[in-house]
Amino acid sequence: MIKNKTDEELMLAYQLGDELAFVELYDRYAKKINGYLRSKLINDSHANDLLQSTYLKLHKSKHLYNSSLPFSPWIFTICRNELTDFFRRQKTLHESFDEELLAPQTQSDDEGSEIDLSKLSQEQQTALKMRYYNDATFEEIAKALSTSPANARQIISRSLKYLRGFYEKQ
Repeated sequence: MIKNKTDEELMLAYQLGDELAFVELYDRYAKKINGYLRSKLINDSHANDLLQSTYLKLHKSKHLYNSSLPFSPWIFTICRNELTDFFRRQKTLHESFDEELLAPQTQSDDEGSEIDLSKLSQEQQTALKMRYYNDATFEEIAKALSTSPANARQIISRSLKYLRGFYEKQ
């Protein structure tokens, strides 16, 4: 019976083509992985996407699994790598636009001026300056603002969204 097998035995069976073994592994780990991802992400749909990409990566690399090693750390390593890749993609997407927004303006009538942050709260100004002028991590910003890294990320995101909207109107 498949329910009585260890995770390692199930993964070995899946490597040999047993699709029911995959279903059982999914059932055993999906909630744990999803919980982990939701603790790291603000958006639940991103957590669901990363859950799916974790299992897709497991499927694509099933031949690499060594059945003499525990399965749980292996799948969570895949999950962590997917999460890291996601954050890298997000950072690249946001920072390319954000750095342009915060860089000195090149308008001929106002050569060298910077974005006016006075429209933001003191907390938002501090977070943006730490992130983009001092290259601080979200953990460092969170410590300075006495908040969580996730909230520091959200403060920066909302500040940039406000600034984008403000400057697009002008």
